[in-house]
Amino acid sequence: MAETYLTKEGYEALLKKVERLQTVSRAEISEKIKAAREFGDLSENAEYDAAKEEQANVENEIKELNEIIANVVIIDDMKQDAKAVGLGSTVKIQNEATGEKYEFRVVGFAEADCLENKIANDSPLGAALMGKRKGMSVNVVSPDGAASYRVVNIIQ
Repeated sequence: MAETYLTKEGYEALLKKVERLQTVSRAEISEKIKAAREFGDLSENAEYDAAKEEQANVENEIKELNEIIANVVIIDDMKQDAKAVGLGSTVKIQNEATGEKYEFRVVGFAEADCLENKIANDSPLGAALMGKRKGMSVNVVSPDGAASYRVVNIIQ
């Protein structure tokens, strides 16, 4: 599996999620299975089938998250040029056509979350900005169309 880039906070959140799945979720599902068994015939027991399916989903998620954890590179530990956009950089950009300004942090795909203003380094905008310096412009083609942005500021 390829390296997965995460901030230290993202890595810690991932560890907590796996721990919660392995302890709380597994225990809850075990109780659901136990309760469903008490309903009798398992061949026609919808509650039992649903609980077993939920169990399989949780186990798959735990496996996937552990594979990510095994291949994590912590962004905060990477040596980067403080004057260029890189993983972990907080970037302020301005749409050159509309003048609208945006601020976000460039993170790995596993941590990207538009609601928290975190974009993936391999997204169209993230990829275009990687290595750019203050004052430079980038042209981005995304599903929303083409746009040109200027790097206003970079905060490492």
